[in-house]
Amino acid sequence: MHVVGSMHERKALMSDLSDAFIAMPGGLGTLEEFCEVLTWSQLGLHQKPCGLLNVEGYYSPLLEMFDRAVHERFMKEENRGIILSHTDVRPLIQMMSEWRPMTVEKWIDRETR
Repeated sequence: MHVVGSMHERKALMSDLSDAFIAMPGGLGTLEEFCEVLTWSQLGLHQKPCGLLNVEGYYSPLLEMFDRAVHERFMKEENRGIILSHTDVRPLIQMMSEWRPMTVEKWIDRETR
């Protein structure tokens, strides 16, 4: 049995052992952990699919916020593509199995601002 000391070590182990990440409706811890694996994906620390199981539209406001972040140019559209979602687990898993990571430049150059 492996004992993990800190929360960061636990998350790193969880990431290493996972093939993908699905967040079901939850609270702040779920949201924080999901956003962290999204950030790790954006930074190129892993290339695993990240999905939201949007049961009864629970994550719809969050998805709208991500869309607004793209519209307001706080997030690249390609990075928004990291976030998969569906209201049913079977189609979500299918989307995740077909998902392919893409390389996205980290910074927006000055001309595109």
